[in-house]
Amino acid sequence: MKKLFLSVLAISGLMFTGCSSDDSDTPVGPTTSNLSGNLFTNLTLENNGNEYILNGALFVKDGATLTIEPGVTVKALAGGTDVYILVEKGGKIVANGTAASPIKFTSNATSPSAGDWGGIILNGKAPLSRQSGSASDAATEVNTGIFFGGDVPADNSGIMNYVILEYTGARIDDESEHNGLTLNGVGSGTTISNIFIKNGDDDGIEFFGGTVNASNILVVNAKDDMFDYTQGYTGTCTNLYGVREAGYTAVTSDPRGIEADGNLDGNTPTDINQSVFTINGVTIINNGGVDMTDAIKIRRGATATITGAYVMSGSATSTYGDFVDLEDSRGNSTSATTITVVGNSANGLDITDNKNAPGATINATNGTSGSVATSLFSWTGYSF
Repeated sequence: MKKLFLSVLAISGLMFTGCSSDDSDTPVGPTTSNLSGNLFTNLTLENNGNEYILNGALFVKDGATLTIEPGVTVKALAGGTDVYILVEKGGKIVANGTAASPIKFTSNATSPSAGDWGGIILNGKAPLSRQSGSASDAATEVNTGIFFGGDVPADNSGIMNYVILEYTGARIDDESEHNGLTLNGVGSGTTISNIFIKNGDDDGIEFFGGTVNASNILVVNAKDDMFDYTQGYTGTCTNLYGVREAGYTAVTSDPRGIEADGNLDGNTPTDINQSVFTINGVTIINNGGVDMTDAIKIRRGATATITGAYVMSGSATSTYGDFVDLEDSRGNSTSATTITVVGNSANGLDITDNKNAPGATINATNGTSGSVATSLFSWTGYSF
């Protein structure tokens, strides 16, 4: 492990308390090889040639800001579910890279692999789906002692722009997993743009409620869903691109390009404020050699407006169980859902293989190209 070098001012802002999320008044004390614990005051990771090691769970507490300068690389100890960054309600992350100098979060393992570390989680104060009369409040999936949600639609959790996330998505159990980037009740005052998520052990990016908008998101080799929405998400996503590469055969029980629930896992179908969201431009490509369950799945009270969608199968063994599926045993999509999608019918892709019990609008046509330009992701160096 290489050492972490911080300025004196930065060190004074980092209170290390192991991997606990409590607000202990007796910090163990920071060390120059340690980026973990409870961050109570502002900290900047400078682009000064040093390498930063995330070697535990780092909690950015209410009132604190973690700033990461363009060009910085943070390497996470391959500690699975014990290593992640969680920005709590009222905290902020400012990871504002550039196309020429993106910020990278990756694994510190000699031979890195999916699930080496838990990724980044932002907790905001924006609304969630919930029972009428109940508070807009929920426990974080990976750390149930920390909550997210509220009644501040324009809440600001900071900036993530020109950011690379690799080898994330550690699994806790069959019901709880870390994703590449998890957005919990994140408000529209937050900037999420130009994100590259590669080789994750669960979903690429997941929205649990909130109102945040996101643009220019590339997900490559997510073991589960590429783009996941649940618990009352009401934002807009623009220019999404998901790829399973040739030879990538990792299989979960139901991997999808897009998966969307109105409420959390369909457990509370009578919730108010269920997911009503928009996607402007999305490409889903399966080259992996194993079928994905659905290209697009909208269910459990969700309403989606999706335009500019494009779906492709790389081979006859890399297709989808269903093209568009709006049905589910725990509740269908609403009839207000509208999906306009082009499918490349080569390699056995059936663009008529749709499930639409709610009677929503599905406009599916055959074609060979989509609306999302790969040039948007040239800064990543990824070869399409």
